[in-house]
Amino acid sequence: MGELRIAAQSLKMSVRSRMQYRVDALVATIAVFVRESANIIVIYLALLKFDVINGWNVNELLFLFSILFLTYAIVVSLFADLRDFSRMIREGRFDRLLVRPRGLLFQLILNNADVIASLGHGLLGILLFVLSAGRVGIQWNLVTILYYTGAIIGGVLIQGGIFIFFSALSFYFVETGSIRSIFYWNMRKFAGYPISIYNRLIQTILIYVVPFAFVNYFPAQYLLRKPDMANYNEAYIYIAPFVGVGVYLAAYLFWRVSVRRYYSTGN
Repeated sequence: MGELRIAAQSLKMSVRSRMQYRVDALVATIAVFVRESANIIVIYLALLKFDVINGWNVNELLFLFSILFLTYAIVVSLFADLRDFSRMIREGRFDRLLVRPRGLLFQLILNNADVIASLGHGLLGILLFVLSAGRVGIQWNLVTILYYTGAIIGGVLIQGGIFIFFSALSFYFVETGSIRSIFYWNMRKFAGYPISIYNRLIQTILIYVVPFAFVNYFPAQYLLRKPDMANYNEAYIYIAPFVGVGVYLAAYLFWRVSVRRYYSTGN
């Protein structure tokens, strides 16, 4: 309970720090919302012309995107320091954590929450969910609500685990921004669409390497049951909420091994 109180206090202080200049924070949040919305609008206009993408209509794609935005909104509230961890290593700020009487990963999680990105992505995710969830034929009941909730938690753990993994790589290479850009940000862009539209290599990466398919595609398939699911093992839609636990634990173990290799950059 003591550690939970410390974590909650850390998150509270981080939110207060980010919201100290409220007008600036509001404008920045709106800017994030508009920037991400512009991409969705382009997709929406394109789909008005082409009607469907591999059997997925516009509302189903908006639902797919809503999961991606909602999970990322939570991720940047919890793992913002890990998202930018290589910079912390480069600047020598990680050394400060070594002398504190708490676990290193514990100090990084919930610290320095990116409230602006969280609000911008979260609001867009909620809007997309409201616009699409009632138009895609999902029968909302206790089972589907519990599954959806589990899928959101699992999606957060998958992305948090990916951030932890790339943060741990910084102990070996210091600068890992390019690797993270390729395997996280670019794969996240692919995950906005049904993975069945891509070639086998991209599908394999999204399922087995950087498992974004379990963040939104397979959970959406459980709820929507689209025909292209026939290309994959049906078990994927049932294990999707639990994949996040496995990814997070694997990343945590890799972190524990890698942190022993840390040598200060001397900055």
